[in-house]
Amino acid sequence: MWNKETLFLHEAAPGHHFQVSIKQELENAPKFQIYSDYTAYSEGWGVYAESLGRMMGLEKDPLQYFGKLNEEMLRAMRLVVDTGLHHYGWSLEQAELYMRDNSALGDGDIHTEVRRYAAIARQALSYKIGQLTITRLREGSQQALGDQFDIRYFHDEVLDSGALPMTILEAKINNWTQEQLNNQG
Repeated sequence: MWNKETLFLHEAAPGHHFQVSIKQELENAPKFQIYSDYTAYSEGWGVYAESLGRMMGLEKDPLQYFGKLNEEMLRAMRLVVDTGLHHYGWSLEQAELYMRDNSALGDGDIHTEVRRYAAIARQALSYKIGQLTITRLREGSQQALGDQFDIRYFHDEVLDSGALPMTILEAKINNWTQEQLNNQG
């Protein structure tokens, strides 16, 4: 029960359910944009959405905040385990031991998670890469726009084209930020 708010933010609103609903309602986008997916974008949005809990009035319960921190720790462990498995040649047992020593996950979850990372190289990395990219873009837009920055419009820009490669999303947000600056003057 200690991660229900974080899970809600990631999977429902403003996470994947919200994100996918917007994507499915795109009217003028090519079909590949509506039905395709870029894991860094979609999972990055899910993890980014988790960071909005406090702003949305959630995580007041210390146990729910612990849940958020535990999920952040899981994302960090994923980076280590994926790299360990695919770059440093760790065995499944080494990866499981690392997760056991550094998480609150049970043995069954650890077993499943490690095999997932072993089977799909870099997928675990994409969560954090996407989240860090969206966060960096938000911070850059906030800094450039100052008091004129509105997080709602930023989120609209991130979501209103469907899943995008991170380089395309970055160009889109940078163009949007520049347009906002041009409209101020």
